[in-house]
Amino acid sequence: MSEIIANVIAMDRTEIIWVTIGLFGQLMFTARFLIQWIVSERTGRSTIPIAFWYFSIMGGMVLLAYAIYRADPVFILGQSMGLFIYVRNLRLIYKEAKSS
Repeated sequence: MSEIIANVIAMDRTEIIWVTIGLFGQLMFTARFLIQWIVSERTGRSTIPIAFWYFSIMGGMVLLAYAIYRADPVFILGQSMGLFIYVRNLRLIYKEAKSS
């Protein structure tokens, strides 16, 4: 724990900004599960609301920016694939709603 604190103290301003951006993206990404849980509890069944996909996209985009800054190919690939899936799900939802 003390090593983590020492690393944070040693960060320069740019690094602190990027870590804050990364944490914000992770918070948005985590919020999607909280939203899904709340909606499921209210409806009494497992439900994935549209907000889940929007939070997935927003969190994924911020995390992708952070991954690019870190130049982490595993993180970049994972977030890129996820973003494709989230956008595709929204397109399918809107396509279904339009045809109804």
